[in-house]
Amino acid sequence: MTESRSVIGNSAIMAAGTVVSRLSGYVRSILLAAALGIALHADIFNIANSVPNILYVLLVGGVVNAVLVPQLVRSARDDADGGEAFTNRIVTLAALFLLVVTVALVVAAPWVMSLYLDSRFNEAELAAQRQSVIDFARFCLPQVFFYGMFVLVGQILNSRGSFAPMFWAPIANNLISIATLLAYLFLFGPASKDEVTDAYGAGQELLLGLGSTLGIVAQFLILLPYLRAVGFRYKPRFDFRGTGLGHTLRLGMWTVLLIVVSQIANLVVVRLASSGTAGGALDASGDAGTGYTVYSNASLLTLVPHSIVTVSLATAILPRLAAYAHASDEASMIRTLSSSLRTALALVLPFVALLPVVARDLSALVWGYGAASETAGDIAPTLALMGISLIFFTTHYLVVRGFYALERTRQVFWIQCAIAAANIVLAFALVTRASAQETTAALAIAYTGAYAVGAVLAYLLLARRLGGLDSGRLVRFLVRTVLALVPAVGAAYPANRVLSGVVGDDPAKVEIVILLAVVGGVYGLVFLAAARIFRIVEVTDLVQGVTRRIPGLR
Repeated sequence: MTESRSVIGNSAIMAAGTVVSRLSGYVRSILLAAALGIALHADIFNIANSVPNILYVLLVGGVVNAVLVPQLVRSARDDADGGEAFTNRIVTLAALFLLVVTVALVVAAPWVMSLYLDSRFNEAELAAQRQSVIDFARFCLPQVFFYGMFVLVGQILNSRGSFAPMFWAPIANNLISIATLLAYLFLFGPASKDEVTDAYGAGQELLLGLGSTLGIVAQFLILLPYLRAVGFRYKPRFDFRGTGLGHTLRLGMWTVLLIVVSQIANLVVVRLASSGTAGGALDASGDAGTGYTVYSNASLLTLVPHSIVTVSLATAILPRLAAYAHASDEASMIRTLSSSLRTALALVLPFVALLPVVARDLSALVWGYGAASETAGDIAPTLALMGISLIFFTTHYLVVRGFYALERTRQVFWIQCAIAAANIVLAFALVTRASAQETTAALAIAYTGAYAVGAVLAYLLLARRLGGLDSGRLVRFLVRTVLALVPAVGAAYPANRVLSGVVGDDPAKVEIVILLAVVGGVYGLVFLAAARIFRIVEVTDLVQGVTRRIPGLR
């Protein structure tokens, strides 16, 4: 219990930064929907702007996040210079690799984007839209370099105990994106009903493309002064041979393969998602369809608990798990992982249970402005279905930190193969039977099924390796939490129905806020009361961890 509270405390600053970052990110999401809508017009920009991050993850992200952190911890502890030379070599090698790859990607932009677009974009009716995607990609693909350097520098800071900067820096990116979108709305206005399937003009592409890349550059540059604050001075090192990098890269091989497999699945999902809006645009019935923008917006909102709690916990415990693994202290690994998993699920499960009750109202409140004012409700079914995946995604995400600490990246690779295969098979099976409007809901179901497979596999394999994961305590926690959620949902659903009848079919935003506040308040009070009755200490620890940091509530 003491360790659980310690991890929560160590995560507080990161969680606070993530909250502010997410809030500014949601403002950006709102402005994107208001300016571009949520149909094909929005997909043209959003797909092109998302591909750099996808490619960064494909090319180097897995090695940086999962492999280098344990290696940086080990070098800082075991090397005579505190890991200085090792870290300098890593930075030099990564920068050279990212620079070469980024230039190649920009040159190959038409071919790269053809991988992520449905074949309908090759039809003459969508030729202009296809060209807009390629134009945006040329502006956005330089982000690959800056994504990579941002995460690498951030992980160096994390390995030296400085967690906050990496979690606060994305706010700068969001602020620049917000300024870009405000300028876009001022200069070009929101997309009209007739423009929801249109391509973009050169000026629109220039503003949105450069503004997006400038934000990624800014979030990287902000981290650089903090390297000096933790005592790190970068000096280029090109003596890569015979310095231990071979061991790191061998560990990284399995993680690279893992990322390749996951990104193949991601490619299939993006391509299938683009078929929804492309098919809707070509459909004479006028059905706009749902596509990548709807899918990514639903995923963005669904991942709030993951971003605030799970990522912070995982970041805080990974160096600790690496140290326990190095010392062969499996009991401490079990205790840390089990405690962190229960802490994360204590927030995730109540969020997932409430989401279907408020999905339509939440979609209207978050995205129902400007060009998306009449279509925001199209996100609600995907949002409600996507929420279920969060239970399995959270479990998988935390459990695989144990494999990374043990340097068992091969097992993680095979688990990811199972996830990717399940996602691809389910996505094809469901999307091919769905209408254009149902495309993203089908993809959400496929995603949930895939991570259900991954979570079960990862948990069983790690429990077998460590001799257990305190499963009995986890099961008791889950049973008590479900029992506490039943009366909470039972109170929230009728409250929502009654208030929805009062505000009518087209409520003002302030009415939606009041509705959500009342429904959420009823739900939260009933759940907290039930949690106390069922003695769910993980919930009370979370509540106390928050209230201790609010002036006047200590």
